[in-house]
Amino acid sequence: MTMARASELPPQPWMKAPATLRVIAALKAKGAEVRFVGGCVRDALLGRAVKDIDIATHDAPEIVMALLADAGIEAIPTGISHGTVTAVLGKDHFEITTLRRDVETDGRRARVAFTEDWAADAARRDLTINAIFAAPDGALYDPFGGLEDLKAGRIRFVGDARTRIQEDVLRLLRFFRFYVHYGRPPMDEGARAACRALAPLLPTLSGERVAAETLKLLAAADPAPTLALMQEDGIVAQFLPEAGDLAVLRALVTVEGLGAGADPWRRLASLIDPARGETGARAIAERWHVSTQERARLMQLACAEPGIDAETSEAARRRLLYRLGARLFQDRALLAWAREIAAHGPSSRRAAESWQAHLAAASAWTPVTLPASGKDALALGIPEGPEIGRLIAALEAWWIAEDFRPDRAKCLEKLKELSRHGTP
Repeated sequence: MTMARASELPPQPWMKAPATLRVIAALKAKGAEVRFVGGCVRDALLGRAVKDIDIATHDAPEIVMALLADAGIEAIPTGISHGTVTAVLGKDHFEITTLRRDVETDGRRARVAFTEDWAADAARRDLTINAIFAAPDGALYDPFGGLEDLKAGRIRFVGDARTRIQEDVLRLLRFFRFYVHYGRPPMDEGARAACRALAPLLPTLSGERVAAETLKLLAAADPAPTLALMQEDGIVAQFLPEAGDLAVLRALVTVEGLGAGADPWRRLASLIDPARGETGARAIAERWHVSTQERARLMQLACAEPGIDAETSEAARRRLLYRLGARLFQDRALLAWAREIAAHGPSSRRAAESWQAHLAAASAWTPVTLPASGKDALALGIPEGPEIGRLIAALEAWWIAEDFRPDRAKCLEKLKELSRHGTP
């Protein structure tokens, strides 16, 4: 297949940035042809911010490494067996991949051979909108109609949908992820049918890959309509069996829009069937092999206690903010509000004002610290041991009950009183 020039990409700041020009010059030093590809081209065409710059070349990765080294650019062999090298210039990273064609695939990984055929490389890509190349001078090459698809909000696989998915099952989730970020109805029915038929293959994927795609999907402005289609087709049950009704997610998207912004982990928690709660969150964390911090957050989000509702008083709110911290309080408040809407419909004006007051208080919260500590108990002559812990716990309970008002002097006075009379 020949690849004729299709159009032209208007000048882009990232294409003319000094770091980009230096990398391109290094790669072309021995006469190689290089082109930008993937997300940077797609997002530039849509006028969206470009986050990552991917470059394709027909030079083998070993040659790429040498060319970068000759130019004094750090080169990291991030996926050299698949032809990928990362060039690093300060804070800028460029992923450079040698043109490839698939030799063998098993649905999870591919064995590739390097090629000099741009059309062959494009033919192995997942979606038409990801198979558009841009030369450094802006010339666009579009072998599969990705430009028109991008303009129409049409998400299509390159070639046969079933074949593309069977080569790498993750493409099934990628299809829906790209649809929610770039697509417009109606969805490509052939692609949807292929995804529906091949959904039982999803459990063969690694948890880490599923997690990455799911969280990117959930980060979209409104993932609920797309997830509803996936649920209707039995796809959600294959990769997220802990998911229940989507009503809470729908409501959460609405209340997040009041200022909190989208958070994929919070949205994930909203999907977990209430009957499974923390058990479901634990199962997801284990299957996805998430970090300790991510696991802890998901478990905290899935926990229903302590409860927050529209009737929570200002004093009770302060106690919860002290106990949970502003971020977790905000998460719990948003989820509780969304669950209330999902169960009972839109909030009354009074209730909505209460929920918004909770969120405003979380944004304005300044953490407070008990003005006395175990050192102060030691200074009173109390020997080290469990009694100090009991005294400080009793002091803290009193201080919280006093709505955090007592200053250090009053706390020390109370500590002396507790030490004389003993802890309750």
